[in-house]
Amino acid sequence: MSTITARLLATGIAVTFAGEALATEWNASLWGKRRAFTEHVHKLSELVEEKTGGEFKINISYGGLSKNTENLDGISIGAFEMAQFCAGYHADKNRAITVLELPFLGVANLDEEVAVSHAVYDHPAVAEEMAQWNAKMLMTSPMPQYNLVGTGDPRDELSEFDGMRVRATGGLGRAFSAVGGVPTSVTSSEAYQAMESGVVDTVAFAQHAHLSFGTINQADWWTANLNPGTVNCPVVVNIDAYEGLSDAHRTALDESVSEAIDHYLANYGELLKQWDSVLEEKGVTKVEISDAELEKFRDVAGKPIHDAWLEDMAAQGLPAQELYDLVLSTLEKARASN
Repeated sequence: MSTITARLLATGIAVTFAGEALATEWNASLWGKRRAFTEHVHKLSELVEEKTGGEFKINISYGGLSKNTENLDGISIGAFEMAQFCAGYHADKNRAITVLELPFLGVANLDEEVAVSHAVYDHPAVAEEMAQWNAKMLMTSPMPQYNLVGTGDPRDELSEFDGMRVRATGGLGRAFSAVGGVPTSVTSSEAYQAMESGVVDTVAFAQHAHLSFGTINQADWWTANLNPGTVNCPVVVNIDAYEGLSDAHRTALDESVSEAIDHYLANYGELLKQWDSVLEEKGVTKVEISDAELEKFRDVAGKPIHDAWLEDMAAQGLPAQELYDLVLSTLEKARASN
């Protein structure tokens, strides 16, 4: 086998010639099943194929290529060309973007989440860290603020979080730990079983995930306004595969990102409109936390966790303050433009 052939097989790029046309086929590694969280990847695939006249195809796999916690590793070795992952699954591999998972950042909606995520993704420190995994940031998977579903009596006071076993990763896990909760980082696919078996009392997810992974079917109650933060889940591409694209195919990919994100936002907006009827249909009580209790949560799990992250990341050589300030300044700009 020639060196060139081996290299093409290693990156998973299928190349054929039809006249002067170069056909490219990529594989994208996702998990679970098709849902609001993955709609932008499907839209991206449709757009790229359409814009290239079928020359560039992206095949989407749900769990058939890799475990969700190993998608970044798969990208690094060229096992597939595109993947989605969540920062909290392996915070040590993607330290810079964990700034986006800090609790109580004040991100109010999905448009703001897109703005802060892409601003951070464009920072040189993020590009440098991702390059260690042969990965290039392509787009975010914006999610609303996470909230809890739980079993038993509703927990609407901070004192009731003491000893609460909660499925929460990254900064959310640290936030619940700060108020006495006991976080576990089981993957989203394992959350239903963990709830059903009593391993956890509560699960922190965005709305689409409570639906997709069935945790809403185990729930007695849902916190409507806890809003402690969210997780950050980028879509990345293998650098070698990206740089190996023809100019036309690379342009088609790059120019389709904003359209794919717009589709995602419109689709997720429809899901949010239907959420109250879902709760009613499933007999789940909507719990409103008082302003006083929310303020207690912010005092304990907001600034102290931010300060600890800044100190820890700076000690590891990252421009922590710069990344943190970038999030805040981007939020200000996004709100001013609205």
